[in-house]
Amino acid sequence: MKYLNLLFLLISFSLISQKTSIDNELYEGNEKVKKEDYLGAEMDYRLALTRAPQTPKALFNLGNTQYQANAYDEAAQQFFRTQKFSENKTEKHAALHNMGNVYMKKKEYEKAVESYKNALRNNPSDNETRYNYALAKSLLEDENKNNKDKDKQNNDKNKDKNKKGEDDKNEKSSDKDDNGKEEKEDKPNKENNEANDKNQKDSKKDNSNQNRKPGQLSPEQVKSLLEAINNQEKKVQDKINAKKVKGKPVKTKKDW
Repeated sequence: MKYLNLLFLLISFSLISQKTSIDNELYEGNEKVKKEDYLGAEMDYRLALTRAPQTPKALFNLGNTQYQANAYDEAAQQFFRTQKFSENKTEKHAALHNMGNVYMKKKEYEKAVESYKNALRNNPSDNETRYNYALAKSLLEDENKNNKDKDKQNNDKNKDKNKKGEDDKNEKSSDKDDNGKEEKEDKPNKENNEANDKNQKDSKKDNSNQNRKPGQLSPEQVKSLLEAINNQEKKVQDKINAKKVKGKPVKTKKDW
């Protein structure tokens, strides 16, 4: 019985000593926070946690120190552990409220809304938490609206781009059909017309030669012969007229 009493006293003394040590380290850490010595404070809080890893106050204070140092991811983890190991709603509410503040800094508004909502479940009358919850909810709605607008704009741009691509494709196809095909068709038509004209002339000439009897002059030969006769007659007439001009005139007596 004496040994049991002695063991109980030793355990009690050890617990009291441990609690005193943790309280001292928390106190030292809190004093360093006041001096904005966040690195020194973090070391004190971590030392306290090595003695009692599930101490809500040490976890909460460590989270606050990391928050001040802009280490938001680490701070969120400490606040989550705080509300997990806390046995009263006051500590849970404080941890969840600060967790919401972390997500607001990170602009993760959906997570912030959930954190503030859970904080209000532990303390519905806290005005600061209610205000932060309303603000986070408003920012989340604006973010969702902006995302929808951006998605709509991107969809409209893609539609316009696809439509323009289709129009350009159709226009190129139309130009190719209208210009390329017609030019190919015009060239043989022109050649065919020239060939037809030549064939018609050759045909007329052949028909004229075929209709002429043997020994009969062609219209061209007759025309040339007539022109030669006319020229000959003109020369003869010109000679006769020249002789008349060169002859001596007949003298007449003048009547006074």
